[in-house]
Amino acid sequence: MPEAVLQRAAAEMLDWHGSGMGVMEMSHRGKEFGAICTQAEADIRELLAVPSQFHILFMQGGGLGENAIVPMNLSRGTRADFVLTGSWSIKSHKEAQRYCEAKVVASNAADGHTRLPDPAGWQLSADASYVHVCTNETINGIEFQQLPDLAALGSKAPLVIDFSSHVASRPVDWSRVGLAFGGAQKNLGPAGLTIVIVRDDLLGHALQICPSAFNYKTVADNQSMYNTPPTWGIYIAGLTFQWLREQQEGELRGVAAMEARNIAKARLLYDFIDGSDFYANKVDPGCRSRMNVPFFLADESRNEAFLAGAREAGLLQLKGHKSVGGMRASIYNAMPLGGVQALVAYMREFERSRA
Repeated sequence: MPEAVLQRAAAEMLDWHGSGMGVMEMSHRGKEFGAICTQAEADIRELLAVPSQFHILFMQGGGLGENAIVPMNLSRGTRADFVLTGSWSIKSHKEAQRYCEAKVVASNAADGHTRLPDPAGWQLSADASYVHVCTNETINGIEFQQLPDLAALGSKAPLVIDFSSHVASRPVDWSRVGLAFGGAQKNLGPAGLTIVIVRDDLLGHALQICPSAFNYKTVADNQSMYNTPPTWGIYIAGLTFQWLREQQEGELRGVAAMEARNIAKARLLYDFIDGSDFYANKVDPGCRSRMNVPFFLADESRNEAFLAGAREAGLLQLKGHKSVGGMRASIYNAMPLGGVQALVAYMREFERSRA
């Protein structure tokens, strides 16, 4: 989270704008929270340049929840296509099998999830209700640098993207997207809020078994207020949207400024790793994530010493996911360049001291 956002939230904790209430005390149907929610929706629409034919929904359930909610709303109980590029897309595919025929049209499992399957080779279905991709795999450190153009590949299905872990870190080409969803907890706010951005024509097709609170049309028709929304999460996300809009790098502002920063942060870390025989990143350079950088020590018997030294240096949560091992540096939007510089300095010193 950006420090400025946390400071502002702390200042408003007991009294939001002279209302005599904190946000957590407000009715979600009151005018005070209504103003917060309306502003947050307007800000994210501007920030991500979301076209008018898309609805912005504030929901609950997280990314894992959406793995069920998406097929319940879009699959019509028929077939959906899945591109498997790592742990999260695999989870999405597995969950969707409960609601529709979930077909794997491409996978990078044979490459150890270290590169993206070429879209030209995807075996897309002629009758798919949608095509699902996870555009940034946090565990495996893989990111789509460009969204696939399904129309150019001969598919009429809408593209569904799970952009949980890199939302607002780079622009979105909405001409190629039918629905985007993401948990807020990586780049936008606290855990508990889920953002869904869905095109008009994809509403109104939910399966009968879909709970009303998870029916996109019901949520859209009620301006995200059909079910009590995660009010605190929306408030913090709204403050983050405002912070993001204010960011500037040269002539770039907002998401464009964040993208420039993220490129610089990722380049600094990857260049150091690539220039060392002590550390290694296994992901193909053409699809390396700017948000999540997995790396391995050449001698993994030194892992615990590396992590212990990192903690002493104030560098936390560097242990890689248990399914892949090694290390992982997550350098989301709020991580300043100085944080990456500190990590590189520590990695350099650790390598020097073991030479």
